[in-house]
Amino acid sequence: MKFSQAPSSIVMVRPASFGSNPQTASTNAFQKVQPASNAEISRIAVEEFDRAVEKLRAHDIDVIVVEDSRSPQKPDAIFPNNWISFHEDGSVILYPMMAANRRMERTIPILETIKTKFQLRQVLDYSHQELSNEFLEGTGSVVFDYQNRIGYACRSARTHEGILNEICLTLGYKPVLFDAVDGSGHPIYHTNVLMCVGTHFAAICLDAIKRDGDQETLLDLMSTTKHQVVAISFAQMNMFAGNMIEVITKAGEHTVLLSQQAFNSLLPGQINAISKHAELLPLTIDTIEQYGGGSVRCMVAGVFNKKL
Repeated sequence: MKFSQAPSSIVMVRPASFGSNPQTASTNAFQKVQPASNAEISRIAVEEFDRAVEKLRAHDIDVIVVEDSRSPQKPDAIFPNNWISFHEDGSVILYPMMAANRRMERTIPILETIKTKFQLRQVLDYSHQELSNEFLEGTGSVVFDYQNRIGYACRSARTHEGILNEICLTLGYKPVLFDAVDGSGHPIYHTNVLMCVGTHFAAICLDAIKRDGDQETLLDLMSTTKHQVVAISFAQMNMFAGNMIEVITKAGEHTVLLSQQAFNSLLPGQINAISKHAELLPLTIDTIEQYGGGSVRCMVAGVFNKKL
């Protein structure tokens, strides 16, 4: 069976109480403490979200929007990819989350919405691992190469090796675990901040991967899977250039979603390299990036399940 790397439908959550989450700040160096009121930041984030969805739909991308509820408050609800993922075999995975207030995001009716539109074969719920303080935060922690059945993950407090191995075994993937640090030498909290795997390209911050053996493993795999590697710098990673996702439009066109900040950080040669494989579509989400500590990839849960 041939698997697609890019989803043709995506789920996004319209936030009701977006803001800087104090429960995630200690492990997310990309997240800034907000100086303005929660209400003002939340209002701006909703405006950015709505404009992003409008632009995506104008580019013929199938976007399913699910509304967050005001109570309980869920400051990171805009990032659904961390607690749920969808797979072509009809599986849905629910993941264990490190922050207690992020676990409440599982009350958002994404699963109920998807059931009305797509085939669901089984729900694999790993949320009970939270009781053991073991976490794996979805496609933030794991960057899946769906075509070649590989799950890439960097070690962090939010990425537990045992759960990674268990999920990869269940799905029939090969787990590839490595170390990655930011410019200060701290572990990078989510793998999808430093790397994106598309159909024919992979953007990776190799500078963040200090061990030669880890770099060699990744580059050897990328060569084997015939991915063109686009190396990004620490500075570009900090502008979320690694936090991209490739999707397929209703007309079958491959498109890479990323933030305007990330796009602006890319050099002409990098843009040309990616554009050989897919159109780049930047979205302006400055407030979401600054105070949420995540970018476009984090906002998108790709749906690979077959439609009803």
